[in-house]
Amino acid sequence: MAMRRRRLIARRELLGHTQESLAAELGVDLSTVGRWERGAQGLTPGMRPRLAKALKVSATDLAALFASDEKTEAPGDAVRRSQEQWLRVRKAPGARGRELAELAAWLYPAGQRAPGGHVLAGPGWLLPQPIELEQVRLHFTDQTPPVPELPSTAGLLPLNDRGEPYTDYSRAVRDLVRPRLLENRVSYRLLGLRAVDGTLELEFGTTTFFEVFHVKSCLAHEFKAAYLAAQGSVPGWDALPLRQAIGDPFDPRRLVMSPGIVTLTLRRGAGDGHRFVLHERDGDSVADGGSLCSLMPAGEFQPSSVQAVDVRNDFSLWRNIMREYSEEFLANPEHDGNGARAIDYASEEPFASFEQARAAGQLRVWHYGLVADPLTLGPSQRTVAVVDDVEFDRLFGAMTRVNDEGRVVGEGGRADMPFTDEAITRLEPRLSPGSLSLLRMAWRDRHLLLG
Repeated sequence: MAMRRRRLIARRELLGHTQESLAAELGVDLSTVGRWERGAQGLTPGMRPRLAKALKVSATDLAALFASDEKTEAPGDAVRRSQEQWLRVRKAPGARGRELAELAAWLYPAGQRAPGGHVLAGPGWLLPQPIELEQVRLHFTDQTPPVPELPSTAGLLPLNDRGEPYTDYSRAVRDLVRPRLLENRVSYRLLGLRAVDGTLELEFGTTTFFEVFHVKSCLAHEFKAAYLAAQGSVPGWDALPLRQAIGDPFDPRRLVMSPGIVTLTLRRGAGDGHRFVLHERDGDSVADGGSLCSLMPAGEFQPSSVQAVDVRNDFSLWRNIMREYSEEFLANPEHDGNGARAIDYASEEPFASFEQARAAGQLRVWHYGLVADPLTLGPSQRTVAVVDDVEFDRLFGAMTRVNDEGRVVGEGGRADMPFTDEAITRLEPRLSPGSLSLLRMAWRDRHLLLG
């Protein structure tokens, strides 16, 4: 005989519901609520989001309320079950491909999706055509506002080994996933965005990587749990209370944002012999985005050290991009914030060579604006660097094929791919949503970028 689901009953009573009032709110028979609480009946997929809303719990917590009470779990069993369930949701089918991001995009109206529908873009976020990097104006403030308050994320986190709920997603990833790269560093926090007369104005303060990572990861985890509960369908908003509480995903007053920089690097060759660099991220090394191909370089928008002078010294999109080239293309030690001094970009290599190439017009950088990943709502800046072939070989002739985050994907024994419509189409299933979107835009604007 099935035992009563005491946690379900306790939750109903905590909210002041009787069996009759809960049945009336849900539009079901009184006997149905009774069978749920006796453990004699489970939930249909369509009822899960409705009951979760009525009980004011997440999809993950609802599953816990329906767990069997046939035996009392030992503390170790509860921890193990909690962590296994959390890992199962985190590794949901499709979590390492574009499937879930594409489904999450359907939650938003067509007007909030970038061309192709793979990523989101708010008002003024994505420019109709790229502008040169010099036309992007950055403003920095020391008066960073508090992080927006959001509903509790406790239901999206597992128990730690002491049997207590984790309070931060990064800590759970560190302990249970153990990626090789997961560090908390100062990041630039987006506070405002404005496109004016062919320029883009961005205002920033500061935040930390973990502060942003926690919110992005909880949003993704909530969606994955709801996706599994809906048996692979696009979940309704009722099953996504955290995402629903944020509301406008483009408002930095509602969501802490640190837009990293993704750069499509084009090697401009003779005729149509243009090529681009592609990178496959190692899922065992990085905290997110593993096993997808993305454009290279890509990185967080962060200062090179935690020193106050460097927060301003490194407040430059171009300097951030140069550091990523140094790390990802040339395998130089990461400028990870642990250095004791500021970088002298004018005289230190390889930065001096990058500066010279750009000053000579052999390396040009363009900016498309910002897009947001539908699954995490994390924004990123979309840029394109066009490098003349001779200069590319001089700067990057020693380019590494493998780095700390993954490996370079090439064609025909080379460390790059042909920049053609056919190549982009063939690579499409392997590309991250943002990389596919940027490649398509760059191909559309190839005559402007490469002319």
